[in-house]
Amino acid sequence: MGLQNFIPSVWTAKLFVRLRKSLVFANVVNKDYEPEISAFGDTVYINELGPVATASYTKGTVLTYATLDSAQKSLLIDQGTSFSFSIDDIDKAQTKPKLMTSAMSEAAYSVADGIDQVIAGLYAQAGVTGSATYIGSSGASVSVSSGNAIETISYIARYLTEKNVPTQGRFGIIPPWLHQKLWLAETGSIASTGVPKISDSGILMNGWVGNLAGFDLMVSNNVSTDETQYRCMFGTPAAISYAGQITEIEALRLQTTFADAMRGLYVYGVKVIRPNALCTAYLAEAAG
Repeated sequence: MGLQNFIPSVWTAKLFVRLRKSLVFANVVNKDYEPEISAFGDTVYINELGPVATASYTKGTVLTYATLDSAQKSLLIDQGTSFSFSIDDIDKAQTKPKLMTSAMSEAAYSVADGIDQVIAGLYAQAGVTGSATYIGSSGASVSVSSGNAIETISYIARYLTEKNVPTQGRFGIIPPWLHQKLWLAETGSIASTGVPKISDSGILMNGWVGNLAGFDLMVSNNVSTDETQYRCMFGTPAAISYAGQITEIEALRLQTTFADAMRGLYVYGVKVIRPNALCTAYLAEAAG
């Protein structure tokens, strides 16, 4: 049999496609700098311009040229996830490519799930704030029922708008219970059945359930929580930069048993680079 079912280049592509389909949080970040990484430990430098000053103009006015202010931020590719598994010759003889396909699919899901949890954990870096009465705080949750679910989302939209966050591309990632509250809302609603949505970049938005108050809402079980308070992130993809790459997919023949093995390494980095485009609501489920 050899390693004919274990061709690394084929499975690298399949793993990457499966991984992208499994992501929710990583669907709402920007990947502008992904082509610039090649290995664990790489650093991507992001240049950011400050505001450009304007002035009133009348005919004959002598213009004053301001020097542009800039800042540089770094995105360090400092996180990695590996996987490794073996397939015994007896099992392989019975299943051939089927077992390999399933194994790589499971590996991709596990990698994606871990990445999503890391991104979800960045909630505390959100820079858009508002009244704790309506969106809560780390020390006090807002209790959300079907009676105030729409109101809660509307306040988040308001606070983002007041901070001049663009309306285009806004997202919100919510837990399943909040999705249900929106179904049951006394006024307003989102679709009770979600269909896959393709983002402007052409990526399938996993978890998408509908649009409300200008937000593309997605449901995820990876919303950060202590089982009482849920930290729901809202914003635009400009807020968080992410870059990831499969650096190694290797097929090998094990020496201590009759089995083929596969191992891989995925490296990535993620950072909140524009906190003023991100808002976190601290919510708790209420009855009704």
